[in-house]
Amino acid sequence: MAEADLDAVIRQTARAQTKAVMAAAKKRQAVWVARAAKAKDKEAKARFHFLAKSTMLNATATAKRLQNSAENAADAYARAMKKAMEEPPPAKKPAKKKADG
Repeated sequence: MAEADLDAVIRQTARAQTKAVMAAAKKRQAVWVARAAKAKDKEAKARFHFLAKSTMLNATATAKRLQNSAENAADAYARAMKKAMEEPPPAKKPAKKKADG
């Protein structure tokens, strides 16, 4: 297998983290919905439904920020490597001669 570019690895890792965040949010939302179903009064049901909805909204926003940050980091890395490849290598300094004496 050829070496993967680091920017591709950054993007792949971010996608995996985004999926993990959303999976955890869905589990948490299911907990709030279950509590809403067990709630005895309307106020408690409404509060738990609101928490379930807020959980998904906040998790979605977090996942988007995570993805955007990773995209920015990957793009910055790719630009830096492209620039480094275009620059000439540093010139070697000539070796100093030792004085006999």
